[in-house]
Amino acid sequence: MNLLDKDSGRALVFTLLYVSEGGPIGFIWWALPTLLRTRGLPVDEITKLTAILVLPWVFKFLWAPLVDSLRNQKWGFRAWIMSSQLLMGSTLIPLIWLDPVSNYSLWRGLLLLHAFSAATQDVSVDALAINAVPEHSRGAINGYMQAGMLLGRSAFGGGALLVSAYLGLGWVFLALAVCVWFSLVVLLFVKEPDSAGHRRAGFTAFTLNIRQAFQRRNTWIGLLFALFSAAAFEATGALAGPFLIDRGVSKETVGFFFAVPVVLGTMIGGLIGGKISDRIGRTRAVGIFLVGFVVAILLLCAGDYYDARSQLVLLGSLSVMYIFIGLFVATSYALYMDLTDRRVGGTQFSTFMAATNACESWAGWAGGSIVARAGYVASFLTMSVVSLLSLPLLRWLAPVTHNEPSITNNNRDEGEDQE
Repeated sequence: MNLLDKDSGRALVFTLLYVSEGGPIGFIWWALPTLLRTRGLPVDEITKLTAILVLPWVFKFLWAPLVDSLRNQKWGFRAWIMSSQLLMGSTLIPLIWLDPVSNYSLWRGLLLLHAFSAATQDVSVDALAINAVPEHSRGAINGYMQAGMLLGRSAFGGGALLVSAYLGLGWVFLALAVCVWFSLVVLLFVKEPDSAGHRRAGFTAFTLNIRQAFQRRNTWIGLLFALFSAAAFEATGALAGPFLIDRGVSKETVGFFFAVPVVLGTMIGGLIGGKISDRIGRTRAVGIFLVGFVVAILLLCAGDYYDARSQLVLLGSLSVMYIFIGLFVATSYALYMDLTDRRVGGTQFSTFMAATNACESWAGWAGGSIVARAGYVASFLTMSVVSLLSLPLLRWLAPVTHNEPSITNNNRDEGEDQE
C-alpha cells in the first residue's frame, strides 16, 4: 500500500507531517518564552534564545541543496524526513529532566539542534510534496498542510501552557516528542515516485538543474510576488494586538481572539481556498483572495474611522481578514509549488518561503514605523496599496513543465516554462 497513490492518503500523510512540523514551531515561538519567564529566566536571555532558535527556519534554504542532491535509490526524501524527525524527538527527551535555568547552556544547545532538525524536516516534506502531489491536487493538499500546521501550533503553543500549569514542563516535552514520532508511522506506507528518487541524485546534475531553475523568469517574478503580495495582512497581523489594545479591547478578549477565531478562521480558509484554486485556476484564485484580504482591511479602517469604539466591527473585520489569509496562504503556497522545478524542489521552494518570511519581516517593520508617524489607518492603507500593486505580477506566472524526468551531465532537459 502506498498512501501517496490517492488524494485521501496524501491528505493524511501531509496533514500529520505538518502537525509534527507545526508543534515545535508553536512551542518555540508561542509557549517557550512564557514558560521560561515563569521559571525566572531574564527577559533578555529569553529573547536571545528565541531569536537564535528561529534562525534555522530563516536560513534553511542554505542547506536545502543537500536534501535535493544527496539522495540515491535507498535514501530519498522519506529517509530525510524520518531521520530528521527521529533527531527532533531525541533532542527533546533529555529536556524532560533538565532544569532550564540551572542547565541553560545544555538546554539551548539541545533546542538549537532540535530547531535545525525541524527546519530540515520542513525542507524534506515540502520537497516530497512537490514531487508526489499532482498539480491538480496541490491546492487542497496545501489546505490540509496549513490545517495540520495550525493544529500543531495551537496544541503546543497555547496548549503547552495549559498542560505545564497542571502537569509540569516535562510532560510537554514528552507529548511533543510523541507527536513528532507518531507521524513516522505513516511514512512506513509511503513509496516515493520515481521523479523523487535516485535518478535525480548527484551534485553535478543538481547544479545544472538549480542553475536552470533560477534562470527562469517565473522564478524571479514568483520571488517578487512572495516578497510583496502579503504586505497588507503581514503588517496588519503584526499590529493587530497593539491596535486592539489601543482601541480599548481587553487583554483577555484579545487573547481569546487569537486563540480561537484567528486559528479557526485561518484553518477553514486554508481548507476551502486550496480546493477552490484546484478548480478555478491558481493565479485567478490567488488574485481573488488577495483582493479579499485587502477589502477586509479597508473595512477595518472604515470601522476604526467612523466608530473606533465598536469592538464588534473591529474584531469582525479582522476575523474576515484571517479567513482570507487562510484562503490566500494555501493557494499561494500551491502556486509556488507549481512554479518549482521538482528536481530541485527543496531548494527552490525553500527560497520562495524565505521570500515570504522576508515579507513578514519588512512589512511588520514598515507598518510599525508608519504607525509611529501617521497612525494605524495610514499604515494599514499603505501596506494594502503595496499588496494591490503586486497583482499584475500574476499575469506573467505559469507553472513549470518537464519534458524529461531528470537531467544528467550529458542530457540537459530544457524544461521550458509554459507561456
